[in-house]
Amino acid sequence: MKTAQAFEDLIVWQKAHQLVLNVYMFTNFFPKSEIYGLTSQLRRATVSIPSNIAEGFKKSGSKDKLRFYNIAQGSIEEVKYYLILVNDLEYGDSESLKMQIEEVSKLLHAYSKNIKNSFHN
Repeated sequence: MKTAQAFEDLIVWQKAHQLVLNVYMFTNFFPKSEIYGLTSQLRRATVSIPSNIAEGFKKSGSKDKLRFYNIAQGSIEEVKYYLILVNDLEYGDSESLKMQIEEVSKLLHAYSKNIKNSFHN
């Protein structure tokens, strides 16, 4: 497997970016009263995921990289909650987004674990 030259090469970033695009499309149908509420919060938290992956990618030390990937994991958990709320408020069917966020979470966990293991070896 070839080494990523840029954050755009990372599958985890690609999947997270696609999630952002899908969340933006999904939230377009939220009630207008949510524009400064749930719409903004969900979009902000989702954008934070690939943003932190990108920022962590260029950090030179494993510890710095892992800090940004950990922040991205925190944002993943935040998005998971917002998707529960979206479902409970009946703003739309968020199942496909839940599956996407789970995939991004697993990929990021594996990527971070790989960095930790290479750091300790």
